[in-house]
Amino acid sequence: MAYRTTQARLERDQALREHILECALQQVAEGGFAALAMGTLAASAGIATGSLYRYFPGKAALASEVFTRATRVEIDNLKTAFFSQGDADQRLRRGIAQFAARAWHSRQLAYALIAEPVEAEVDAQRLRYREAYAELFTRLIRQGNEDGSFRVSNIPVTAACMVGTVAESLIGPLSPQARALRASGLPSESLESVTRALTLFCLRALGAKEPENAPC
Repeated sequence: MAYRTTQARLERDQALREHILECALQQVAEGGFAALAMGTLAASAGIATGSLYRYFPGKAALASEVFTRATRVEIDNLKTAFFSQGDADQRLRRGIAQFAARAWHSRQLAYALIAEPVEAEVDAQRLRYREAYAELFTRLIRQGNEDGSFRVSNIPVTAACMVGTVAESLIGPLSPQARALRASGLPSESLESVTRALTLFCLRALGAKEPENAPC
C-alpha cells in the first residue's frame, strides 16, 4: 500500500516551515542577511540542521523567501496608506511618513531589504518588488492627476523615480555607519528631518502644492 501523507502531518510540516521562516526573519532583523546561517537558524528553531533542507534547498532560497515575506508586509502597509481617505497629496505624505517611520524603527531589517549586498536570488526579488512599489506610485499619481493634487506628464517614469528616491534617501540614515553615530551620541539625521526633506522633494517632483511653512 502506498504511503499517504495525512492532513495532520501536512499541517505540522507547514507549521514548522512557518516557524523556521519566523526564526530566519528574526535573524535578518537582528544582523542582516549576512547573519543568516543554517546552523544557527536550526538551533534557534530547535531542529537539526539537516531538517532545514526538507523545507528549503539552501540558504539563498531561504533568504529569498524571508525577503519576500518582509517586503510584502511593507507593500501592504504602503498600499493602505496610499489608498485611504484624503486627496492624493495627503495620502502621499501619509505613506512616506509611515514608510520612513517603519524603516527607522526596524533599521537593520530595512537596510537589509533596501541595500545590503545579497545573493542573486534575493536581488532578483528586490528588483521584482521595486516594480510592485512602482505600481503603487503609478496608481497614486494617476489619482493625483485626476483630483488636481499632481501635475505629472509621464506617470510610469515618474513612479519609478519616486521608488528610487525613497529607497536611496533612506540608505544613508539606515546604514551601519549612521546607526553607530546615533549609538555614540554624535549628531546625525533624525527621522523627522529625513521625512520632511523626502516628502518635500516628492511633492515638488510631482508638481504638488507644498505644505505651509515648508523649508526652502
